[in-house]
Amino acid sequence: MALQLHNSLTRKKETFIPLDDRHVRMYVCGPTVYDSAHIGNARPVVVFDTLAKLLRRLYPKVTYVRNITDVDDKIIEAARQTHEDIFSVSARYSRQFHEDMQALNDSGPDKEPRATDHIPEMVAMIDQLMVRGFAYLEAGHVLFSVSEMESYGSLSGHSREELIAGARVEVAPYKRDPADFILWKPSVDGQPGWDSPWGYGRPGWHLECSAMSKKHLGLTFDIHGGGQDLIFPHHENEIAQSVCAHDGMPFVRYWMHNGYLTVDGEKMSKSLGNFYTVRQLLKEGWHGETIRLALLKAHYRQPLNFSLKALSEAKSELDRLYGALRTESSDDIRDQNHFGPDRDVQSALENDLNTPEALSKLHSLASSIYQVSEDSDLKREVRGRLRASASLLGLLQVDPEIWFRSGSVSQVGLFDDSKIEDLIDRRNKARAERDFQKADEIRDVLAAENIHLEDGPHGTRWKRG
Repeated sequence: MALQLHNSLTRKKETFIPLDDRHVRMYVCGPTVYDSAHIGNARPVVVFDTLAKLLRRLYPKVTYVRNITDVDDKIIEAARQTHEDIFSVSARYSRQFHEDMQALNDSGPDKEPRATDHIPEMVAMIDQLMVRGFAYLEAGHVLFSVSEMESYGSLSGHSREELIAGARVEVAPYKRDPADFILWKPSVDGQPGWDSPWGYGRPGWHLECSAMSKKHLGLTFDIHGGGQDLIFPHHENEIAQSVCAHDGMPFVRYWMHNGYLTVDGEKMSKSLGNFYTVRQLLKEGWHGETIRLALLKAHYRQPLNFSLKALSEAKSELDRLYGALRTESSDDIRDQNHFGPDRDVQSALENDLNTPEALSKLHSLASSIYQVSEDSDLKREVRGRLRASASLLGLLQVDPEIWFRSGSVSQVGLFDDSKIEDLIDRRNKARAERDFQKADEIRDVLAAENIHLEDGPHGTRWKRG
């Protein structure tokens, strides 16, 4: 089927038709690096990484851009509290973000521009807006004049009154209209800044993405993604800046937004004790693939309720999928590289990135593997298609034996791998000598350490948990 995507701008699902059918261009709003990434930050990363994997399957070239916001009032405040400069803070949390997202099997963008590397482009865009009458200077601030753009609000679909209320705008004497937003603001009292025609200062947040996307993808590109919370004011303001700076040239053809994330049915909040960072979950022993699967369980446009129970369920699902691959040989894995994804799995993803349906099809593939005889060409083919299909979702990326032996921090006891293997060898020797009492005792010792054995035609395998 042709790729179908829900366009937030038109509020309907549409057939995706790129500007250039040999080169798809996509921009996704990246992190503001002032703290560790929480599980809500991870959802758009996983969603749009999955979309990028699908696009690369369908088109010869994809340029996926995801920015780093490394100058922002939140970063300035974090630096003040730790007595650092903003570049030290942003470097530390950028590095953490990369490490944490890689653990979730995020392939990363093709380009990752940083806001502080694009100040000249931002200054040039402000200048264009001022020349065209869409921006004005007041009290050292340059602001976008919302009243000058008739179509402002088309993405969010709100009335002017709703937009002003929703923006929670600051009442400022330098604004001609409450809805006007900042393009450039003065930096004082040691705040970071850059020279500009309007004085020493720094850019507004919305302006950064407009300038970076233009530089790396052009005036008009195919897809812009982000969380639902960014529709207004951030994405609305991006449209205003980019369209008005370039004589009405279209900005983005397809807008995509993932739904909100709650934790145990409530908004995530440190005060409620339901606030999870990706780094925290990884340190607690949850595998990155487990977290990724939990984030893919709901359709990307729907709300997602995250919980430790959901993580446990995702771990069980992955155990079953990895179990279907567990008796593969290295030759099998090498031979399977030429198999493509299952048509049903890919079709589900082509239907507006329907990951719940795609996961259901993955489980059907795994079930069919259990029904095929060992060491058959058909079994190798189905396993190959299962691996290729799962790779579109960023899953089943580790060796099955490593998966089952990794367990979690809470499950790992006193026995390391070599100790476990030694006990299994002693148990097998006892069984060969028909000393079943001793063999059972060794099994019980391992079970007490949460090590479970599986005897089969290929010998004894084990897993934690």
